[in-house]
Amino acid sequence: MIQFRIQPDSEIPASNQLFNQIRFAIASGQYSPGYKLPSTRALAMQTGLHRNTISKVYRQLEVEGFVESLAGSGIYVRSQGHESGNRSQSPILKQHPTSYKVVQQALDELLTQGCSLNLARELFLAEVDWRLRCSARLLVVTPFQDIGAGELMVDELKESLQIPVQLVPMEELTSVLDQTASATLVTSRYFIGEVEAISAPKAVRVIPLDIHDYAKELSVVKSLPNSSCIGIISLSPGILRATEVILHGLRGEELLVMTSQPKDDYKLHAILKRSEIIFCTDQVSYSTAQATLQTFLEDLIRPPKLIRCENYIGTQSINLLKRELGLI
Repeated sequence: MIQFRIQPDSEIPASNQLFNQIRFAIASGQYSPGYKLPSTRALAMQTGLHRNTISKVYRQLEVEGFVESLAGSGIYVRSQGHESGNRSQSPILKQHPTSYKVVQQALDELLTQGCSLNLARELFLAEVDWRLRCSARLLVVTPFQDIGAGELMVDELKESLQIPVQLVPMEELTSVLDQTASATLVTSRYFIGEVEAISAPKAVRVIPLDIHDYAKELSVVKSLPNSSCIGIISLSPGILRATEVILHGLRGEELLVMTSQPKDDYKLHAILKRSEIIFCTDQVSYSTAQATLQTFLEDLIRPPKLIRCENYIGTQSINLLKRELGLI
């Protein structure tokens, strides 16, 4: 940061001294267009001037066209002459000053690297156009053997995004991509490597989704007494396998863990009769467990407690996907 010095014994008023020094820093290019000036607090500590005096200097600089004040953001060096045109009058630039600065900085970096304005424009437009085209079609991809996890993601994404979502088995992804020019593929991080390998030659985006951390459910498991029986019901066999490993690592042999898909009547009945507590990872599993439990509720001395787990996809991933698809 440039060091401004005020001479207290000078005949020139302190405010004029600071004004002239900042103006020289701008005119000489030390403060380039778009540069954010120091806060009044920082400048007061450096010069020993009162913040009101510095605010007065900044207002004078703005009146004379050297800087511009962006509400809630700060004071910035204003572009001069051919650099400015009429863009400062654009409503969208005034509404999104921070985003505008990001665009300016990215463009300046391209120009510094030797990129022409025309090429920079084409690059920006190509990237935006590609993302818009990819966002028009959303595909959820999982291996066929764990298509249940894909069904979970499709249901949750349809509800959260309110747009069409298509489920594609990984084994059929190549043929599907051969018939589409662009798309956005989403999958769990469990399968991201395989999906990226298949889609690499195609003009598509691949976005990994993080699953929910299940902190509430794990806290319940930690509190259970030894020899308790836990039931896990899920559409996804992959989730069932992973859950068994996680729970064994958490409690070892202290708990008995039983798993089932909602369509497996025999295992489902066994879980409902034996378990003290049952976690259902999706609405289908929860509804099936509830209905099945009602059929032989009278035969149970102590009915199990059913818990509907949080969504399979983490909240941060949902918000990231909304942003990437231009939904927010």
